[in-house]
Amino acid sequence: MVKRLAVLVSGSGTILEAILDSGIVVDLVVSDRPCRAIKIALEKDIAAQIVLRDDFTSGFDREAYAAILTQVLLDHKIDVVAMAGFGTVLGETIFKFYENRILNTHPSLLPSYKGWHAVRDALEAGEKKTGCTVHVATLGVDEGPIIAQETVDIHDNDNEEILHERIKSLERTLYPQAIKSFLDNLDNN
Repeated sequence: MVKRLAVLVSGSGTILEAILDSGIVVDLVVSDRPCRAIKIALEKDIAAQIVLRDDFTSGFDREAYAAILTQVLLDHKIDVVAMAGFGTVLGETIFKFYENRILNTHPSLLPSYKGWHAVRDALEAGEKKTGCTVHVATLGVDEGPIIAQETVDIHDNDNEEILHERIKSLERTLYPQAIKSFLDNLDNN
C-alpha cells in the first residue's frame, strides 16, 4: 500500500525540491509561515497549507499548535511526515498520532550538537568533522533513532554559512534516500 507523505517546511524549500527531484511523491506540504517552499508546492500542484505560527514568545502553546497541525495531516490522510527545515518544535499530540512516522534531518552528527545552532556549535567547539543525520523525530528534540548519517569535513576557512551550505548539499541527497528507504520498509511490513 502506498503511504501518503507530508513535508513540513519553513523556508526556501531546497530540501523539498530535492525530495521532489528524487521522484518521491509528496501529497501535502505544510508550513508554519509564508515561504518559498509553499510556492514550490503550489507550482507542482501539490496540496499546500500554512498553519500559521504567529507567536514566537515563551508563551507559545506548542500543544495547541501541534493539535491543529495533526488535524490537518489527518484530514489529508497522511501516513508519514518528513520535516524539511521546519522551524517549530512540536508538542506531544503529533507524536502520539504519528509515532515512529515523523522523519527529520539535522545538520550535525547526532547525538552531538542538538538544536537550532548545530553548525555554529560545531565550529565553536573546534570540530574537524560534522555532517548530517536523518532520524525519527520524537518529543525530545533531535533525540530519535538515527536512520542515516554522513560526514562533512570542516575546513579552516569555514564560517557558519559556508559550512551549513555544504551540509545542506549533502542533506539534499541523503534525506531523499532515507525517506525512500523508510517508505519502502513501511510498504514491506
